[in-house]
Amino acid sequence: MTSVNPESSTLYVQSLATGVSVLKAFNTERPSMSLPEIAAAVGISKSAAQRFAFTLEALGMLKKDPYSKRYSLSSYNLDAGYQYLQSHPVLERANPYLLDLNQRAGETVNLAEPAGDSMVYIGRFPSLVRLIMHMPIGQRIPMFCASTGRAYLSGLSDDAARTILERSDRVRYTPQTETDVDTLLALVQQAREDGFAYCNEEFYRGDLALAVPVRDTAGNVIAGLNLSVSSTAWTVKRDRQVRAADAGDGAPDLHHAAQPGSAAAVSHPSCGCRGARGLMWGRSASFAAERPCEPRFALRGVQAVGVDRKLTHF
Repeated sequence: MTSVNPESSTLYVQSLATGVSVLKAFNTERPSMSLPEIAAAVGISKSAAQRFAFTLEALGMLKKDPYSKRYSLSSYNLDAGYQYLQSHPVLERANPYLLDLNQRAGETVNLAEPAGDSMVYIGRFPSLVRLIMHMPIGQRIPMFCASTGRAYLSGLSDDAARTILERSDRVRYTPQTETDVDTLLALVQQAREDGFAYCNEEFYRGDLALAVPVRDTAGNVIAGLNLSVSSTAWTVKRDRQVRAADAGDGAPDLHHAAQPGSAAAVSHPSCGCRGARGLMWGRSASFAAERPCEPRFALRGVQAVGVDRKLTHF
């Protein structure tokens, strides 16, 4: 089926699209720009840049330095993102469970959803004892090297997963980053079998990310949940053996069951589907960790992947 270019539609408002392009032109490399720089970044004339900058400033989206005359984004741009998070049907119900897992595991917990070829983080509870990297809400990580991305891909068909991987800009962010499509597909297949995906220092050095897919009640993967831990304190073992699921005093499970018909399932207002099952954690196999000073806890749902704490690090 041939995709239709939306710009060819009579419904497409080019001026609105250009205005959005002006806003998106500001980034970490271009935190502020003059009118000629805006024109060059967006590919418009200087007079057009002046009109768009004036309008966006009047709307509160841009602010202008009175001395340098350079423009930059204003905090007003956060409003749309804030409203998105506040009205998100899954995140609203997930947050209490994410916080519970964060407090029990003592590690960073993230919830991410697909956005093109990336996963964008919409929920995050950082570790209180260790912060491996700063990753604010809204951070995008390429799907191919994100544990949540591989967990998401594991819910797609082989052809769909390959299409996403092949069109991705597979940059080698660290020496451990895997970029070969066939190898990545093998990792996705392994995640399907295990119900669990991981990335070990593939986007950030020192980060071991462990993720499971979040599904709606139709079985479609809609997000990924991950636990981000230090690779200096944790190791991954592939042993094809189911670990004992000794969770102690009601410790949370990482694996998201997302079973249809659950009383905890949530309803998505736009389509009526029953969404993520309230982050009711799964009860299959497990990967476990031990702390030298605390009772053993298990984060279940992982078959064939064991995660052991190195007792010399905490």
